[in-house]
Amino acid sequence: MAKTALTQLQDQIEAIRSEAYAAGYAAAMQAIRDFATRPGAPAAAATPAPVRRRGPARAAAAAKPAPRRRGRAAKPPVARRQRPQRGTNARLIVEVLKAMPSGTARPAEIRKALQSDKGVSMAFTSIRHALGQLATRREVEASADGKTWRYLGTGAAG
Repeated sequence: MAKTALTQLQDQIEAIRSEAYAAGYAAAMQAIRDFATRPGAPAAAATPAPVRRRGPARAAAAAKPAPRRRGRAAKPPVARRQRPQRGTNARLIVEVLKAMPSGTARPAEIRKALQSDKGVSMAFTSIRHALGQLATRREVEASADGKTWRYLGTGAAG
C-alpha cells in the first residue's frame, strides 16, 4: 500500500511539473511573438537564414557560383593596418624631446605632444620602454627624481 501511495504521489508531481513547463513555455513563446510584432522591432529578414546541408547529389550543383544580387554595391576590401617599423616609438619620442622648449619632459607631456603634434596614440608603457632604450644608447637621461627626461643627442660620449 505504501508503494502505491508513493507511486501515485510521484505521478501527481510529474503531472504538475509537465503542466508548469508547458505553461511557462507557452508564456515565453507569447512574449517572443509580442516582441516580434511590436513596431520598431528588428525585421525578420535581417536574421541569417539557416545553413542547409547538401547531400552528395546536390554538391555538384552547389559548385556553380551563386547569382549576384542586384541593388547592392560591392564593398571595397578593408585595408589592413601595417605595423610600424622597429624603433619608431623611440624615434618619435626623440623628435618630441628635441621640440620641447626646455629639452626635458615627463612621459605624460611626451604622450600629449605625440597625440597633438604627430596624431599618434602611445601607451605609457611603450613610452617608458622607448625611454629606457634611448637611455641605454645614451641619447636621453632621466633627472635625479626619475620623473623627467632630457635629450642629450645621438650617442653622447660618457
